[in-house]
Amino acid sequence: MTSPAITSTRASWRDHAGSWLPVLATLALLGVGLSSSGYIVTVLGFAAIYGVFSTGLNFFMGYTGQASFGQNAFAALGGYGSAILTAGHGMEPVLALLIATTVSVAIAFAVGYPTLRLRGHYLAMATFALGLITYEITIEWTSLTQGYMGYSGIPPIGLFGYELVTEKQMLVVLVAFALLGVWISNRLRRSRFGRALAAIAGSEPAAAALGVNVAGYKLVAFVIAAAYGSVAGSLFAHFVGFISPEVFGTSMVVLSFTMLYLGGIGTTWGPLVGAVIVSLLPEALRGLKELQDVAYCVILVAILIFAPRGLAGFAPAIKQFFNRGAAAKAE
Repeated sequence: MTSPAITSTRASWRDHAGSWLPVLATLALLGVGLSSSGYIVTVLGFAAIYGVFSTGLNFFMGYTGQASFGQNAFAALGGYGSAILTAGHGMEPVLALLIATTVSVAIAFAVGYPTLRLRGHYLAMATFALGLITYEITIEWTSLTQGYMGYSGIPPIGLFGYELVTEKQMLVVLVAFALLGVWISNRLRRSRFGRALAAIAGSEPAAAALGVNVAGYKLVAFVIAAAYGSVAGSLFAHFVGFISPEVFGTSMVVLSFTMLYLGGIGTTWGPLVGAVIVSLLPEALRGLKELQDVAYCVILVAILIFAPRGLAGFAPAIKQFFNRGAAAKAE
């Protein structure tokens, strides 16, 4: 007869299996990157950066149920902030990242306070305008951003004079940032704050009737998403060493939306899963040459049809699989 302690331990392992599997898969991808060529390292690095970016967007769109087309504005603030402070003024990269994030948070608060009183497509259009305005500023303010020429000479991430000189070292840090971002997102989602956001996503009038400060919670969620976007922009600048306005255009929004819905909007691991799939899939299909784009679109559409909740929606099925296996052994 199995003791209650062993049964409890097995049940706890089964309950957490679904949570640990994405972590193990991420670490496995990191191992593949560290043992591969520089090109694969670069692709995985971009996936980790977009994972951070999409996790922030998911916090506002998935958890709170709001529309935002201006997340690229805060990525631009973070990227150009880090570039100007490090390449232009010789500041430590980590310190520059923190300052750029702080500025982005302050701007998000100032912009979000009046903007988030809008709802639905009005809010979507307002955030889209924010992204367009920021994009135009990066082009026209040439004395600060150097316009289409871009900002070069951005040092790798580092602290106290120590820099991560190789792409593989950078990849480890980027994956750490991505996992930390997911962990923070998950902790906030499971907190009282996250439950308030879920209530707002369900029905704003109902949440307000329950005593939830709808405007305040939406503003905090918007600010948190802006912080994620700013950090992603700074990481991009330090990883590539060069930024230009095209990096933070509307294509960034479209790509992040693809990652978000493909991975699973409103789920904890969905943004990171979507970022990895969208980044690696074109490389896996490169051998098809002229048919690459066709195959890429077909696969994306097929995933959205047969997995409407995103790839992260398979997590409950995985958990159920472990529970069935345990039940079979018990019998």
